[in-house]
Amino acid sequence: MSMAGNLRKVTGLGRVSGLRKVARLTRRRPRVDLSHPARSPLGSAVVNCVAYENGTRVPGGRDLVETVEQVSKAGDGFVWLGLHEPTELEFAGIAELFDLHPLAVEDAVDAHQRPKLERYGETLFAVFKTVCYVDHTELTATSEVVNTGEIMVFVGHHFVITVRHGRHGSLGPLREELEADPQQLAKGPAAVLHAIADHVVDDYLNVTDSVQADIDQVETDVFQESGARADPGRIYQLKRELLELKRAVAPLSRPLLDLATRPIRVVDPEIQAYFRDVSDHLLRATEQIAAFDELLNSILQAHLAQVSVAQNEDMRKITAWAALIAVPTMVCGVYGMNFEHMPELHWKLGYPLTLGVIATACFVLYRGFKRNGWL
Repeated sequence: MSMAGNLRKVTGLGRVSGLRKVARLTRRRPRVDLSHPARSPLGSAVVNCVAYENGTRVPGGRDLVETVEQVSKAGDGFVWLGLHEPTELEFAGIAELFDLHPLAVEDAVDAHQRPKLERYGETLFAVFKTVCYVDHTELTATSEVVNTGEIMVFVGHHFVITVRHGRHGSLGPLREELEADPQQLAKGPAAVLHAIADHVVDDYLNVTDSVQADIDQVETDVFQESGARADPGRIYQLKRELLELKRAVAPLSRPLLDLATRPIRVVDPEIQAYFRDVSDHLLRATEQIAAFDELLNSILQAHLAQVSVAQNEDMRKITAWAALIAVPTMVCGVYGMNFEHMPELHWKLGYPLTLGVIATACFVLYRGFKRNGWL
């Protein structure tokens, strides 16, 4: 009986009494190989299920329960089971088969968890937030920049179970890279956990590099001549997306520090050195995000200052033109009064003289405002 047929039956069970009952109920299923990297042809949440011995993939075709028992007895192999957004019913049989803690199972099914590391007996449960950069032709006030997902990892002495949530973060390429390095894969399930952590953190660095390009573009737009007319909504949108990225990256520092420094039974001390390297990369991503946040604050303040300066310039222009208009208004208002005894009314040169005075006063005011930069 193939591992796939058995696995599908396990994911379709609610609660089973033990490994023998699982094996007995699955003998009627046809042989289907789930070791193919594509999604399960059975339509379940299982994406991949492969056994490894001494860092080498074991050919498919064996019963899942027998495989688990064999690698447990041999002590030199493990099973890597990958799932994508399983339901509670699909995961119940697997949880009992591998003796997973109910609280960890609940977190793995419901998702929306913060990055964390928890130990339940001999099983390690880790949560990673995955991120990807959303390509866009032009950054707007509603553009999605960062998309997040989750990867939950159960690590035991002889098994690794990965539960992925979201449309990105596929572990297929990562599995191929590990299989190409049998020496590293032979170090056991902890090597898989390190590879997943390293893969997730590398994605953080890639996303921060892409976000930096958006920030550079916004900075260029703000500090050009028409920067006061730039849309501030783009800056706020970048800050919101950066906050989402920060929520995914920052909480992971403590779990990685524990993996790198604290003694954990399922993590070989040799692997802990690799986790220290991942922790350094995470620190770099965290520092970049903090720097981006400060830079966006500075850009926003500069934009508000430019808007204030532009408003002051507009007010000065309005004031200058109002002063120019006030001169003829005042003169015309004086001579518009209905008094009989006004000497200039009967003077032949009174009209051209009045126009000359108005024009001269307006010209002097205009030159003064122009010289002072008000017009």
